[in-house]
Amino acid sequence: MAKSRSVFTCQNCGAASPRWQGKCEACGDWNTLVEEIEGGAPALRVGRGRVLELEGLAGDAKPAARIVAGMDEFDRVTGGGFVPGSVLLLGGEPGIGKSTLLIQVCATLARRGERVIYISGEEAVDQVRLRAGRLGLADAAVDLASATQVEDILATLKSGKPAALIVIDSIQTMHTDLAPAAPGTVTQVRASAHALLRHAKGSGATIILVGHVTKDGQIAGPRVVEHMVDAVLSFEGDAAHHFRMLRASKNRFGATGEIGVFEMTGLGLAEVANPSALFLAGRDASAPGAAVFAGMEGQRPMLVEIQALVAPTALGTPRRAVVGFDQNRLSMILAVLEAHGGLKLGMHDVYLNVAGGLRADEPAADLAAAAALVSSLSGAVLPPDQTFFGEIGLSGAVRPVIHAGMRLREAAKLGFHQAVLAQAQQINDDERRAGLALRPCADVGQLVAAIAQTAKPKQG
Repeated sequence: MAKSRSVFTCQNCGAASPRWQGKCEACGDWNTLVEEIEGGAPALRVGRGRVLELEGLAGDAKPAARIVAGMDEFDRVTGGGFVPGSVLLLGGEPGIGKSTLLIQVCATLARRGERVIYISGEEAVDQVRLRAGRLGLADAAVDLASATQVEDILATLKSGKPAALIVIDSIQTMHTDLAPAAPGTVTQVRASAHALLRHAKGSGATIILVGHVTKDGQIAGPRVVEHMVDAVLSFEGDAAHHFRMLRASKNRFGATGEIGVFEMTGLGLAEVANPSALFLAGRDASAPGAAVFAGMEGQRPMLVEIQALVAPTALGTPRRAVVGFDQNRLSMILAVLEAHGGLKLGMHDVYLNVAGGLRADEPAADLAAAAALVSSLSGAVLPPDQTFFGEIGLSGAVRPVIHAGMRLREAAKLGFHQAVLAQAQQINDDERRAGLALRPCADVGQLVAAIAQTAKPKQG
């Protein structure tokens, strides 16, 4: 019999160490090493395998069959529905609405005659029923159970009619006898996920694993679990706002970066078919320091407002605060505006915010952020029907970005009449027919001059 040994495993990244130490050498986190018992590796047996049949690249590749969830925003993120036999990992902060979203998806599938099983390791069956009753979903034929033992769950799943969708809430509460470790540890999470993954591949059922998140927003547990599953989804939102976003960071059967927008209501999560109108609702078009950015989330165009406040400072070191924007990118834009735009921002506090709680991570947001900063510093109000998109280089030049046509059509649909973009941006005839007046901008100096000439000062 192989001799077991003791190892110390990091609960954040899954790295193993032969001895305990305060800091994990792999990820750098402190106090994350936990002692676990690891069985010895079995002796390698040669000649026991079977010969695989190798195939070439040429051949007929059939598209994967899909089970449509019935919620357009959810289906958009998954790539058109669930693929039988796939495993999805869904993460999100506590209280953000993960269980509410999954109960609604389960009820929608159950009402179409599919067998759906919801296994909760954190709540009792009565608690799940109360939530379903508040959402008006009590009539849906969803099979519920409260369990944490993986062997019991697998035995239940193999009995009766095969399930189309199985929800495990959450993977950190699962426990299997195959791993000699406490629930929630790296060893247990990895072993439980692997057992459920094998069941999904063998039965053809789709399994959604709910995962906890760390304080920095990452899904807790070993990274190997993210590599094992077919899709990694994150449910994001701010408690101060009533909308939530479902984002795909990995998807073997669809595009990554896709986003679905939901609005939290008294009857659960409602789909938002036009998120641009939601993010622009209530904006003050007569205030300086606000620019509308025509952005992209996956393959979906989305318009958001970028707000800036530039104010004189009484401190030796000016403040630079951002919400929903990259701090390093803001520093670069400020340096370019000083070096090539002729602005003096060294003695000003700068605050930048993406309204609505959305994040503007793509470089195409540079031009809108710069326009908002110039508008706030000068006190000039930008035209309310004008939108911006373009990347700013260190030389001060405005560079073209992708998906210009989709951005223009989305802006025209919402009533915008002007678009400021890079002078080198390639626009075809179909994109010009979007109806917007294009304002090419070669560099930040031209942007500063254009704002000073065309924007009307705020009436006092």
